[in-house]
Amino acid sequence: MILGLDISTSITGATILDKDGKVELNTSFDLRNKRYFPTLYEKGKHIEIMLDEFYWRHYFNHIYIEESLQAFRPGFSSAKTLMTLAKFNGIVSYICHRRFGIDPQYIAASTARKMYGVKVPRGSKAKQVVLENVLDKEKDFAVEYTKNGNPKPDTFDRADSLVIARAGYTLWKEKN
Repeated sequence: MILGLDISTSITGATILDKDGKVELNTSFDLRNKRYFPTLYEKGKHIEIMLDEFYWRHYFNHIYIEESLQAFRPGFSSAKTLMTLAKFNGIVSYICHRRFGIDPQYIAASTARKMYGVKVPRGSKAKQVVLENVLDKEKDFAVEYTKNGNPKPDTFDRADSLVIARAGYTLWKEKN
């Protein structure tokens, strides 16, 4: 089984695929409440509790995590944000290793998207393009909408984790 994670300090997406590539679970962990999760460590503790639930219900052979951004790009995330995300990615990676005894493998978002067949046109919002592709390819992908008709915030993170899991599944199949 494969666990795919899209790690973020606000909402982390998680997808579990069985040995045949069937989606067993597609969920998210909402970490936006600063009252409950004031620090990266509290957020990590919550992720650890959620992953403990996975531990008792699923056996993973592989864990794939979206690779942290490696470079600062003007107009996008600040250097401070990139550093915070890298720290949190490390915390969650360590939790995965400790809990499941598996060294997570990292896949760049662009690589995972390409493996999934997603082409993001210049000037388009990548998350929206990914979601549209997931909705086209995954008949069981559930989307809840806000009262204004927009996808709920966790939808994009769940879609990203599914793309990471599918890319991981493809890599696993190529090796076996």
